[in-house]
Amino acid sequence: MKRFIEGESRTQSTLLPECLDDYIADTNPVRVVDVFVDELNLDTGF
Repeated sequence: MKRFIEGESRTQSTLLPECLDDYIADTNPVRVVDVFVDELNLDTGF
């Protein structure tokens, strides 16, 4: 059983013609959080 739930890709197109990533400005602090979370080692060794 997987321990973490994988969500949809943030680059996946929505029903609108834009991608979800297009709604967030390049200078938005959430981009730093996104990079930080991507770099976390979530492998628990189980």
